[in-house]
Amino acid sequence: MDIREQMVNMGKKARKAARGLASASGKAKQEALLVLADLLESEKDAIAKANKLDLDAAAERGLDKARVQRLTISDKVLHSMIQGCREVAAMDDPVGEIEGMTKRPNGMLVGRMRVPLGVVAMIYESRPNATIDAGILCLKAGNAVILRGGSEAFHSNKCLAELMHAALERAGLPKDAVQVPPTTDREAVAEMLKLEEYIDVVIPRGGEGLIRAVTKQATMPVLKHYKGVCHIYADDACDIEKAVPIVENAKMQYPSGCNALECLLVHKDVAEKLLPKVAETIGPKGVKFKACERSLPLLGDYAEAAGPLDWGFEFLDLVMAVKVVDSMDEAMDYIAEHGSNHTESILSENYERCMRFIREVDASLVVANATTRFNDGGQLGLGAEIGISTSKLHAYGPMGIKELTSAKFVLLGEGQIRE
Repeated sequence: MDIREQMVNMGKKARKAARGLASASGKAKQEALLVLADLLESEKDAIAKANKLDLDAAAERGLDKARVQRLTISDKVLHSMIQGCREVAAMDDPVGEIEGMTKRPNGMLVGRMRVPLGVVAMIYESRPNATIDAGILCLKAGNAVILRGGSEAFHSNKCLAELMHAALERAGLPKDAVQVPPTTDREAVAEMLKLEEYIDVVIPRGGEGLIRAVTKQATMPVLKHYKGVCHIYADDACDIEKAVPIVENAKMQYPSGCNALECLLVHKDVAEKLLPKVAETIGPKGVKFKACERSLPLLGDYAEAAGPLDWGFEFLDLVMAVKVVDSMDEAMDYIAEHGSNHTESILSENYERCMRFIREVDASLVVANATTRFNDGGQLGLGAEIGISTSKLHAYGPMGIKELTSAKFVLLGEGQIRE
């Protein structure tokens, strides 16, 4: 069987499994998730062994530190996966829920019922924990899923998929509801993206190059974000003592995250107080600043003059652009030009300005007086996420269970006919 035939066969199996899963009880889906949590705990040695194969191969290939970090299933990552299974299991099942039932003048009742999307394809790099996140969310939402992780995580993903199969079967659900292609050949992705007959939506998760390549090739809808160029605007009414740790967390807690801070915008009236403190706090910890003319002398030896390409750039590293602005309007204009609709934050003790910033800035999450790092499904109460969408159509922001469903109209009549 060639790769084309393999992918078509997977698509057919996924479509059949999706029909079975769409009609499955909430109790069966909950059972599968709880069984999976127990399996992840009891099979941790097998998971570690599979992950070591991938890490050894990564070392031989010379993968960079950031990718190795994302590839590693540490005890903390495994615990998060187990916790995610149990949290999602405890959540309400959206499938079949009817929203907004209204009565028409002729007595008909009209509402919208939550239904699964059908078959979801997930294409992602490194991050074997994304295999579990995507699998459990799609299961809870009644979707079948085809998981195409990066070749660097092949053994880890295969092991995790086998555990999901075992959990599905124990709960009496079709194991083909979760599938991982048996090959690392890139041709598998190209063939999968032609399967609009079987796949309803594809979600790419990774670098901008991967996402643009998937968007260009896909014959089905794509839920995506290209990059995360996230800003914090420190207003002249900001609390400097609060602002410094927020900036530190946004830049340093996970620099390679798509919700990490990439550019700090500072009002001119607080720049001389705030920027030296920022430099003193995170400069010695490795952060380098790409600074505008007005911020450069305030950041000491940790800064260098910014070039034209530093504005609107996603560094994904301990590098941060800094710009002094004259007003909040200038900051919002800058964000509109250089932002990526991902995450934007304002630091201000002025309530009216915070609310204006939240209303007018266009991003999947707009924050007041907190770190950009909160744009995450788990942090926002979704249990887990399958990705963050900045494309607005269907979903905007982290995609949890509800975002993996659609809504169909339902009509309850008593013999009415249209005149």
